[in-house]
Amino acid sequence: VQLQASGGGLVQAGGSLRLSCAASGTSFSNRYMGWFRQAPGKEREFVAAITRFGLNTYYADSVKGRFTISINSAKSTVYLQMNSLDPEDTAFYYCATGSPIASYKYIPSAYNYWGQGTQVTVSS
Repeated sequence: VQLQASGGGLVQAGGSLRLSCAASGTSFSNRYMGWFRQAPGKEREFVAAITRFGLNTYYADSVKGRFTISINSAKSTVYLQMNSLDPEDTAFYYCATGSPIASYKYIPSAYNYWGQGTQVTVSS
Protein backbone atom coordinates (compact mmCIF):
# COMPACT_ATOMS: atom_id res chain seq x y z
CA VAL A 1 0.00 0.00 0.00
CA GLN A 2 1.35 3.38 -0.97
CA LEU A 3 -0.17 6.71 -0.05
CA GLN A 4 0.74 9.94 -1.80
CA ALA A 5 -0.34 13.18 -0.14
CA SER A 6 -0.44 16.50 -1.94
CA GLY A 7 -2.04 19.92 -1.84
CA GLY A 8 -0.18 21.60 0.99
CA GLY A 9 1.21 25.09 0.75
CA LEU A 10 1.32 28.57 2.23
CA VAL A 11 -1.96 30.36 2.86
CA GLN A 12 -3.07 33.39 4.85
CA ALA A 13 -5.22 33.03 7.93
CA GLY A 14 -8.84 32.59 6.96
CA GLY A 15 -7.92 30.95 3.68
CA SER A 16 -8.54 27.45 2.39
CA LEU A 17 -6.58 24.47 1.12
CA ARG A 18 -7.57 21.04 -0.09
CA LEU A 19 -5.31 18.10 0.60
CA SER A 20 -5.46 14.92 -1.44
CA CYS A 21 -4.22 11.45 -0.63
CA ALA A 22 -4.03 8.96 -3.47
CA ALA A 23 -3.77 5.31 -2.55
CA SER A 24 -2.25 2.59 -4.70
CA GLY A 25 -1.85 -1.09 -4.10
CA THR A 26 -5.09 -1.22 -2.18
CA SER A 27 -8.78 -1.27 -2.91
CA PHE A 28 -9.50 0.68 0.24
CA SER A 29 -9.84 -2.59 2.07
CA ASN A 30 -8.79 -1.00 5.32
CA ARG A 31 -11.54 0.22 7.58
CA TYR A 32 -10.40 3.83 7.97
CA MET A 33 -8.59 6.51 6.08
CA GLY A 34 -7.30 9.26 8.30
CA TRP A 35 -5.49 12.57 8.34
CA PHE A 36 -3.05 13.43 11.09
CA ARG A 37 -0.76 16.40 11.59
CA GLN A 38 2.43 17.15 13.40
CA ALA A 39 3.76 20.58 14.27
CA PRO A 40 7.42 21.15 15.22
CA GLY A 41 8.08 20.00 18.76
CA LYS A 42 4.65 18.42 19.10
CA GLU A 43 3.30 14.92 18.87
CA ARG A 44 1.41 13.72 15.86
CA GLU A 45 -2.29 14.32 16.39
CA PHE A 46 -5.53 13.12 14.89
CA VAL A 47 -7.31 15.48 12.51
CA ALA A 48 -10.04 13.51 10.75
CA ALA A 49 -10.99 10.02 9.63
CA ILE A 50 -13.50 8.45 7.28
CA THR A 51 -14.73 4.92 6.84
CA ARG A 52 -13.85 3.27 3.58
CA PHE A 53 -17.20 3.86 1.86
CA GLY A 54 -17.56 7.32 3.31
CA LEU A 55 -20.51 6.54 5.52
CA ASN A 56 -18.96 7.87 8.71
CA THR A 57 -16.63 10.75 9.42
CA TYR A 58 -14.83 11.80 12.56
CA TYR A 59 -13.08 15.04 13.45
CA ALA A 60 -10.86 16.46 16.13
CA ASP A 61 -12.65 19.15 18.11
CA SER A 62 -10.10 21.71 16.95
CA VAL A 63 -11.10 21.34 13.29
CA LYS A 64 -14.79 20.47 13.56
CA GLY A 65 -16.87 22.81 11.44
CA ARG A 66 -13.83 23.99 9.44
CA PHE A 67 -12.42 20.82 7.88
CA THR A 68 -14.24 18.24 5.81
CA ILE A 69 -12.94 14.79 4.95
CA SER A 70 -14.30 12.98 1.94
CA ILE A 71 -13.50 9.95 -0.18
CA ASN A 72 -13.68 9.02 -3.82
CA SER A 73 -13.46 5.26 -3.79
CA ALA A 74 -13.37 5.02 -7.59
CA LYS A 75 -10.21 7.13 -7.60
CA SER A 76 -8.85 5.61 -4.39
CA THR A 77 -8.40 9.14 -3.11
CA VAL A 78 -9.22 10.84 0.16
CA TYR A 79 -9.54 14.59 0.50
CA LEU A 80 -9.31 17.05 3.35
CA GLN A 81 -10.95 20.38 2.64
CA MET A 82 -9.63 22.92 5.10
CA ASN A 83 -11.44 26.24 5.48
CA SER A 84 -11.01 29.16 7.86
CA LEU A 85 -7.41 28.18 8.39
CA ASP A 86 -5.64 29.49 11.47
CA PRO A 87 -1.90 29.76 12.18
CA GLU A 88 -2.46 27.00 14.77
CA ASP A 89 -3.20 24.67 11.85
CA THR A 90 0.38 24.99 10.63
CA ALA A 91 1.88 21.48 10.55
CA PHE A 92 2.97 18.62 8.39
CA TYR A 93 -0.16 16.72 7.38
CA TYR A 94 -0.09 12.97 6.87
CA CYS A 95 -2.66 10.58 5.48
CA ALA A 96 -2.88 7.06 6.80
CA THR A 97 -4.94 3.94 6.46
CA GLY A 98 -5.62 1.03 8.74
CA SER A 99 -8.24 -1.03 10.49
CA PRO A 100 -8.06 -0.09 14.15
CA ILE A 101 -10.90 -0.95 16.45
CA ALA A 102 -13.32 1.94 16.66
CA SER A 103 -12.02 3.41 19.89
CA TYR A 104 -8.46 3.46 18.53
CA LYS A 105 -9.14 5.32 15.29
CA TYR A 106 -7.81 8.54 16.82
CA ILE A 107 -4.43 6.99 17.65
CA PRO A 108 -1.61 7.27 15.07
CA SER A 109 0.04 4.00 16.05
CA ALA A 110 -3.16 2.14 15.20
CA TYR A 111 -2.70 2.87 11.48
CA ASN A 112 -0.58 0.58 9.34
CA TYR A 113 0.27 2.66 6.29
CA TRP A 114 1.35 6.28 6.00
CA GLY A 115 1.94 8.78 3.24
CA GLN A 116 4.99 11.01 3.13
CA GLY A 117 3.17 14.10 4.34
CA THR A 118 2.59 17.57 2.99
CA GLN A 119 3.41 20.89 4.66
CA VAL A 120 0.65 23.35 5.48
CA THR A 121 1.71 26.81 6.62
CA VAL A 122 -0.83 29.42 7.66
CA SER A 123 0.45 32.97 8.03
CA SER A 124 -1.18 35.53 10.32
